[in-house]
Amino acid sequence: MSGSNSSVPPVSDPQPSADASATPVSLTVHSVPLPDTRRTIGRLQMLMVLACCAAPVVASYVTYFFIRPEGRSNFSELIDPLPIPAALPLTRLSGETVAPASLKGQWVLAVVANGNCDAICENNLLTLTRVREALLRDKERVDKVWFVTDDVTPSPRLMAAISAGEPTQVIRVPQAELAKWLQPAAGSTLERHLYLIDPLAQWMLRAPALPDVRTDPKPLGSFKKDIERLLRASASWDKAGRP
Repeated sequence: MSGSNSSVPPVSDPQPSADASATPVSLTVHSVPLPDTRRTIGRLQMLMVLACCAAPVVASYVTYFFIRPEGRSNFSELIDPLPIPAALPLTRLSGETVAPASLKGQWVLAVVANGNCDAICENNLLTLTRVREALLRDKERVDKVWFVTDDVTPSPRLMAAISAGEPTQVIRVPQAELAKWLQPAAGSTLERHLYLIDPLAQWMLRAPALPDVRTDPKPLGSFKKDIERLLRASASWDKAGRP
């Protein structure tokens, strides 16, 4: 058509923007993890696995020691867990050496007395048996030990009594050495307490010697409840029987 401008002005080729040219480089850099990043991720995964394994043990102790409902009244006294000394000299009555680490793997109810075993001693030994039996299905998680602190051999009558049913282990240990681990309450003696040792062979609970459990069962029930709390708190990781 005359008089009209029918031509279309040429369109110049656009120059590639700096952003567009940088995109492939950016993708290439961020799509391949660096060796240090892979190592860091692996370490974090390993730490997470270890934390998951340790969590039940830690949680049980935190629950019992730090998260205590108001108004709880314990018959026994909790002790900051104190590991058994590796060099504690333990022997059987026969003279056979007992490794302290052999106490690991089970909860242990323990009493201390000399070989003559007076009335308090006999009542304490009876308490161990009765409270263990009262734990019912959890009793298989608990052993009994009598630490004899002198060279006197207990009477055959007493040995027969503590061997009936689930036997009480009799382990000889010098009192001075035992006193470096187990401790009585102020003004008391080692012989006037009952002790609970956890499956890691750590002393963690002390109770006063009970009155005659044949005539006054109430304190026995209180002691049993304290033990049951600990057994419940450790149920996720502690099983019956030694490994």
